[in-house]
Amino acid sequence: MSKILKGTMLLTAGTFLSKFLGMIYTVPFENMVGTEGTDLFSIAYVPYSILLSLSSMGVPVAVSKFVSKYNSLGDYETGRKMLKAGLTLMSITGVLAFLILFFSAEQVAAWTIGEDSDRLGHATMVIQMVSFALLVIPPMSITRGFFQGHESMAPTAVSQVIEQIVRIVFLLASVFVIVQVLQGPIPQAVGFATFAAFIGGIASCIVLYWYWRKRKPFLDRQLEAQEYTYGLSNKDMFKELFAYAGPFILVGIATPLYQLVDQFTLEKAIKASGLEYNNAFSIINFLSHKLIMIPVTLGLGLSLALLPAITQAYTKNEMNRLNHQINQALQIVALLIIPAVVGLSVVAFEAYGTFYGVDELEYRGDLLRWYAPVGLFLALYTVTSSILQGINKQNFAVISLGTGILLKLGLNWWLIQLFGAKGAIIATGIGVAAAVILNFGRIFTSIELSYQQLFKRTLLVLILTTVMAIVVVFIKWMLGFILDPMENRLDALIVLFFSISAGGLVYLWLTYQTTLLERVLGDRVRVLDRFLKRG
Repeated sequence: MSKILKGTMLLTAGTFLSKFLGMIYTVPFENMVGTEGTDLFSIAYVPYSILLSLSSMGVPVAVSKFVSKYNSLGDYETGRKMLKAGLTLMSITGVLAFLILFFSAEQVAAWTIGEDSDRLGHATMVIQMVSFALLVIPPMSITRGFFQGHESMAPTAVSQVIEQIVRIVFLLASVFVIVQVLQGPIPQAVGFATFAAFIGGIASCIVLYWYWRKRKPFLDRQLEAQEYTYGLSNKDMFKELFAYAGPFILVGIATPLYQLVDQFTLEKAIKASGLEYNNAFSIINFLSHKLIMIPVTLGLGLSLALLPAITQAYTKNEMNRLNHQINQALQIVALLIIPAVVGLSVVAFEAYGTFYGVDELEYRGDLLRWYAPVGLFLALYTVTSSILQGINKQNFAVISLGTGILLKLGLNWWLIQLFGAKGAIIATGIGVAAAVILNFGRIFTSIELSYQQLFKRTLLVLILTTVMAIVVVFIKWMLGFILDPMENRLDALIVLFFSISAGGLVYLWLTYQTTLLERVLGDRVRVLDRFLKRG
């Protein structure tokens, strides 16, 4: 198995588990605080996510590229100097971001829900509580970038999972004590829930420090064995780093920017059209978003693991290797994410009912069904942007993201007036899809990428996914004679389990029989030979 695939699988597994835990906790959390509480929670997290990306300035992922480049040239000292200087820089920007968010919390809340809203004080408090995480996350994330530059994905994967576990335990415990034991107010519980991001960040720092102590002897030996260093000054290092980093900021804040447009317009546009708001913002951008992030995570993990290898191939001008790696990455996206988002769309009502209950399921499940396909575009945007960064075309990310956000801004209010809350989803889908198309166009014109194999295998994936979807629909139809997933949460769980199990097994069998699985993922899938036999 290639090194890129090993790194991809490790980082994707860690990121997937982290995101899966991040989805699972929303079930008891939503049950304790309700959709009004989750609406308050999501109001705080969107501006926090944007300031987090701005405070890190795209540096953590750019450090991965920077370190990978100089390692490939045999200069390990420059990468070490970058880690030390970057930690100082990220600590300063983290403090500045904390101060900005903490003291602007009331204004952000007013822009979101209006100055006359009786929720203004609660929203302000929740935003202030989450701002503390900005003190630790930026310097912590740059250490992950350093390890990734050494093509060491375990520190990132493990620290992500530990961070999420500690955050969730603190979040659920504090909410349970405040709501169930002390019978306290929901806003106070949501405030502590957002503060959990700070606690999780501290736990991640501890894990990364342990990895640093463990790996330092090996890194020191690399340093001692090097024969040449470029001897870059801090000024030269940061000049090169920020040339990489600028577009990384945009990739990091892409999804929060689309959500921010909804945060400032969705409730107002729905009420202006005379429809019920029904906490649509959190239903789409928090509860449903958590579900679609499961397939999207596959793309996120892939893009992070992909960047160092692409950077090295491009730096060494190994075009055949570069072509192969990009093709492999995009084929993995097609193989894994297309069936995932299609499957989620088909079982949207059952999935939402299982995780969040069957109240207003016809309305809420329909929003998830429309939102699920957007997950494919979000994943493709992340992966294609990382490819552009790996081939030194990162500045184009400014154009593609800008185009997508302008389309979202221009269409959002109008589409919400036409289609209600679904209009916001359609506007996001159009914006992200446009950005993806532009990224693909730039990649194909920059490196003469051979896409015939990618096209053929993606077409096969679409055919097999269609067969899988038909099987899932049939299973749902059969179970519908004895179960009612729209009215009973247990029935929704049973239908969901049997539908996705049948669909997943059929898709696995089809990809195995057609040798697609082996061609994309390599010989390791031959482990399935003992369970499956090719006809």
